[in-house]
Amino acid sequence: MYLIVAEQLLMLGGLGAFLVSLVLYVIRTKDIKSILVFWQATIAFTKQEFVINRVGLLMMVVAVMVRFYSHFVA
Repeated sequence: MYLIVAEQLLMLGGLGAFLVSLVLYVIRTKDIKSILVFWQATIAFTKQEFVINRVGLLMMVVAVMVRFYSHFVA
């Protein structure tokens, strides 16, 4: 039960942090096209935006790991 709640909180928190980093980038640069063509390496994050982005991605990866653990091991 606790793992399911933790997984959902990590996924939503990570997604929120990831989206915040993208919004901060768009507010700073006014360049929404770089977000829409994310497969091209055109985004130049500041250090703060980069850290927020990576923390969000890490939280989502941990959420996936918790889901695998809760379904296959626990």
